[in-house]
Amino acid sequence: MPRGSVGVPRIPDDVQLPPDESLTEAQRLLDAGMPFHAHEILEGTWKISVPGERALWQGLAQLAVGLTHLLRGNERGALSLLMQGRNRIWPYHLDPPHGVDVDGLVAWADTLGEALEEGRSTKPTVPALRTR
Repeated sequence: MPRGSVGVPRIPDDVQLPPDESLTEAQRLLDAGMPFHAHEILEGTWKISVPGERALWQGLAQLAVGLTHLLRGNERGALSLLMQGRNRIWPYHLDPPHGVDVDGLVAWADTLGEALEEGRSTKPTVPALRTR
C-alpha cells in the first residue's frame, strides 16, 4: 500500500484464543475475505494448543495463508502451503477435535491443488472450518 494509505487493522501478535473462539473468529475473517487475518488467529491458537493438536492448528493456519497467497497471485506458494496444511490436518480425519471439518477442508485443498497443478485458473471458494 502507498505510504499514508488507510489499511485494514492488523491482528495483534499476542492474540491467543481458545479453540472454539479461534474457529469462530477465523471463519468470520475468512467469510469477510480476510484469510491472512484468519491465519493470524489460527497461528495464535497453534502456539498455545495442546501437543496432540499442534499439527491440526498449524495445518489450519497454513490453509488460510495458502489461500492468501492464491488471492495475491502467488500460485506456487499457494500450492505448497495448501498441500502442507492439508497433509497436517489429514491425520485428524477420524476424530476431528472441536468440530473441525477435516474431510471438507482436505477436499477443498485437493480441489484447489489439482487446479493449480493443472494450470487452471480458479476462483477459490471460502472453506468451512467446521461442519455446519
